[in-house]
Amino acid sequence: MTQVSVELPETVYSVLHCSPGELDKELRLAASAHWYQQGRISQEWAAKIAGMDRTDFLLALARMGKDSFVVDFDDLDEELARG
Repeated sequence: MTQVSVELPETVYSVLHCSPGELDKELRLAASAHWYQQGRISQEWAAKIAGMDRTDFLLALARMGKDSFVVDFDDLDEELARG
């Protein structure tokens, strides 16, 4: 598995009231939710990046107040026009 290193101030854990492991999970979820909302990755990939199954990823999106399903309204309009 690929690893990415991010340098953060040492005080970030006390500011966010979390451990390094909790911050890792939070960052992975935030990144995967952001990329999913942008339409850059699928639900399946977002869940994998977040270290969750798809159901837990969708529940996490709901807790975050994010849309669970990304809809391209232009594509939807085209589909509806075709009948």
